[in-house]
Amino acid sequence: MLIDFFYTLRSAKLPVSVKEYLTLIEALKEGVVGPNSEDGYKIDDFYYLSRTALVKDEKHYDKFDRAFAAYFKGVEMVADFTKDVPLEWLRKNLELELSPEEKAKIEKMGWDELMETLKKRFEEQKERHEGGSKMIGTGGTSPFGAYGFNPQGIRIGQDKGRNKSAVKVWDQRAYKDYDDSQELGTRNIKIALRRLRKFAREGAADELDLDDTIKSTAANAGWLDIKMVPERHNNVKILLLMDVGGTMDEHIHRVEEMFSAAKAEFKHLEFYYFHNCVYDFMWKNNRRRFSEKFATWDIIRKYNKDYKLIFVGDATMSPYEILQPGGSVEYNNEEAGAEWVQRLTNAFPKFAWINPEPQGVWQYRQSISVIQQLMSQRMYPLTIKGLEEAMRLLSK
Repeated sequence: MLIDFFYTLRSAKLPVSVKEYLTLIEALKEGVVGPNSEDGYKIDDFYYLSRTALVKDEKHYDKFDRAFAAYFKGVEMVADFTKDVPLEWLRKNLELELSPEEKAKIEKMGWDELMETLKKRFEEQKERHEGGSKMIGTGGTSPFGAYGFNPQGIRIGQDKGRNKSAVKVWDQRAYKDYDDSQELGTRNIKIALRRLRKFAREGAADELDLDDTIKSTAANAGWLDIKMVPERHNNVKILLLMDVGGTMDEHIHRVEEMFSAAKAEFKHLEFYYFHNCVYDFMWKNNRRRFSEKFATWDIIRKYNKDYKLIFVGDATMSPYEILQPGGSVEYNNEEAGAEWVQRLTNAFPKFAWINPEPQGVWQYRQSISVIQQLMSQRMYPLTIKGLEEAMRLLSK
């Protein structure tokens, strides 16, 4: 029954063996997950079972999710909207182009006014609007819609923002996990990370201690006396929190290079994802970020102060996302992101922020300035020099 599914996974370059496939079949026969009397097998139950049986390393989760979705396409439609917006309202017929002078004339709303006005628009709008300044639509100067311009609004339905000025997004977007197997374009990133090292000998004695062997053999009248010691490992512990999606899409390649280097360099590396700013939960799997949440409080309690905290993100967002309860573009967070940033930096005294945005534009982004203040100015560019400076700070 699942032979084609097995071959789909192999086609996606997943290291799935026949033995693992047979384990999945056996689990189904033994009723580890069973059919629901009304709906048959629940796709979520089968997803977790098959991933557990077939995937042995979490770095392959993204490939598995894509292959799973391709094979079972149409089995389940997922929606997480509190209000449906007819697709006809958001069809792209024109894309507005304004001069800098025209853009400067458009006033932006405050947070409370923006949310209250959106509520009214949902109640009163009955048809498509295009090129206007008020309703939910396309190609205009309204603060609600897509493909137009407004200095501060709520983006609805557009795949990716052109002006990066939305304070909230009425959409559920799919983000891709950073691939830690990404081949490095340069070894310099690894070399920069090696400035953060603290070696200790761990594990079984399986490495030759040449100096002690020579000394012991000489003391033993020439009879060979081999001495072994445990292998030396970098004992530094890293908690890596990475921004993903939205404006970070422009930096995927460079962040993947850094992630791959960090995975190779640090034995004790824990990582989580967030979007724009940290709030009350994070995740490890971007395709299932709403069903596999990790409470930020639990993360703070789980890791001790020995861990060095590294944020990776462009810090490019609406300041509301950092300073305002409910300011997240994706959901109504009860506490401001700034509160969670401060809790994390208080819990882990050795911390730094790595920013892939060119340092020359930092002064023009209000949100970057806010994050710099929260991080006590410990923000460094994602360059070789920036990484070396950050590692030097963390090693003190």
